[in-house]
Amino acid sequence: MTTPAAALAVPPSILDTDLYKLSMQQAVWKTFPSVNAVYRFTNRGSTLFSRQCVERFRTAVSHFSFLSLTQEEHEWLSKTCPFLTPDYLDYLSSYRFKPEQVEITFNPSDGDANRGLIEMRIEGPWVDTILWEVPLMAALSETYFQTVDRDWDYEGQEDLAYSKGTTLLNARCAFSEFGTRRRRSFKTQDLVVAALVRAAKDYGEGKGKLTGTSNVHLARLYGLTPIGTIAHEWFMGVAALSGYEDANGRALDIWEEVYQKGTPLIALTDTFTSQVFFRDFAKDPVRAERWTGLRHDSGDPFEFAPRVKAFYEGIGIDPKEKLIVFSDSLSTEKSVKLRGTCTELGLEKVSFGIGTHFTNDFKKVSSGKQEKSKALNMVIKLADVDGKPCIKLSDDLTKHTGDKVTLDYVNVLYNLPKHA
Repeated sequence: MTTPAAALAVPPSILDTDLYKLSMQQAVWKTFPSVNAVYRFTNRGSTLFSRQCVERFRTAVSHFSFLSLTQEEHEWLSKTCPFLTPDYLDYLSSYRFKPEQVEITFNPSDGDANRGLIEMRIEGPWVDTILWEVPLMAALSETYFQTVDRDWDYEGQEDLAYSKGTTLLNARCAFSEFGTRRRRSFKTQDLVVAALVRAAKDYGEGKGKLTGTSNVHLARLYGLTPIGTIAHEWFMGVAALSGYEDANGRALDIWEEVYQKGTPLIALTDTFTSQVFFRDFAKDPVRAERWTGLRHDSGDPFEFAPRVKAFYEGIGIDPKEKLIVFSDSLSTEKSVKLRGTCTELGLEKVSFGIGTHFTNDFKKVSSGKQEKSKALNMVIKLADVDGKPCIKLSDDLTKHTGDKVTLDYVNVLYNLPKHA
């Protein structure tokens, strides 16, 4: 039995996105309102799409323009996310997606007019286009699994998520659901969040904790805390606009100007490698004290925790008072092991943002549920702002993105090995 085709993969709400897109949109709206931006899609897995899939996806995108913030959603955001200011929420209420900003191209493979690669380019004011990334990826993934790969079904998904939740809770893990961008479908994410909420209620207090979900719409539906603050995009855009010398520090300072109160300050360390971030962060121990914690998103997570501990101790800050958030390709097993590593180091303020492992963990029906059904491996990244190239120098070399000339320039500036 395979999954049936479903309705167009249009988000059920404008809030069917990750919280950090709203917090970053507010920051762009307040500080860079006139900047133009270009985003590009990268198909890391070189997955082939059908022409039908691309046309169905294009049709879904054309329906995004009908999404808008409801009065009930406005009121909920103002109560739940006080760091989102009334004037920004009024702006969000007037916001509409503009499908003409999204250029979708289908490139047929040699000898097959109906199968090929997809390209995407999004261009427009940064403050507008910033909201496209997450729902576009979610819609493309859902459409692909409606039309191209249908060798899967929903059987057992809720039980699987419940089992993962109970394992994490028993291991004293604080965790949140981060799976919007690469989910198999909205239905999958809804099932997962419902199961995690049930697990948290069944296991009560005293063990681990379900801290929330990055998906704002589902947080509202299930009475959870929406989780997330800042992503690579912010550091990439600020650096391109104002220069790469001490780019991390400048991006953090501008962020603080926008968010002086009401939200935890969680710094992402790997936009230009963690080596450079820690070097910049150490320049201002007072600022490092103000920031709540750090998020790991590439490189070896088991090396990250002792590195963070040593860093804080080196600048006179008690690492036990700082939060570490892990969010790179996490599974239940890896999270439990990391929890143990941090406990051995005396670090108890640790949280795990788990994405694809929650919302796109399926088996092929044709294999008797023995063979994994692979999720799409894709990203949408900021390519340039006001014509200035944006780059990312990850701790994982395979995740380096952007203009090669700029990558080489920044490598030299930061005294890093030249990017191949």
